[in-house]
Amino acid sequence: MSEPSTAGRLAHLGLIPVIVALDLATKALARSELRFGEPVGVLPFLDLTLGFNRGVAFGLLNDTGGLLVLVVTAAISLMFGLWFWREPRAVTRLGLALVLGGALGNFFDRLSRGDVTDFLDLHVSGYHWPAFNLADTAITFGAVVLVVDMLRTRKETRS
Repeated sequence: MSEPSTAGRLAHLGLIPVIVALDLATKALARSELRFGEPVGVLPFLDLTLGFNRGVAFGLLNDTGGLLVLVVTAAISLMFGLWFWREPRAVTRLGLALVLGGALGNFFDRLSRGDVTDFLDLHVSGYHWPAFNLADTAITFGAVVLVVDMLRTRKETRS
């Protein structure tokens, strides 16, 4: 496999600060315009509801302390960053850029505030998905891109 071009890496690298900036801006807007725990209906299945998360995804590690969560997040981000920089495949780099942008958005929110601001509340028939934010959305889409790309690559390799 050929080495990835620096220009290709830099193009995907530019996506990361855009995700971080959009994430932090929407979190600041949510904190200034929403009241904690008071939903604002947007669509029949989506409310804006201000909440805070001291843990990681879905409140995991909520009781472990902020420093541990910051260290774990930084270590995982570093590993993904190294993978990103060495990755020759553009689609994989795109998925990694989405994951890194989201992870860093949550990292900087946690670093500056001690917790992560959540405000998107999806619900259907009384069931609510745990509240999340744009960083979480980027991480999820990035993970989906990575899984689909890996499955596609695996299928191509077998053929």
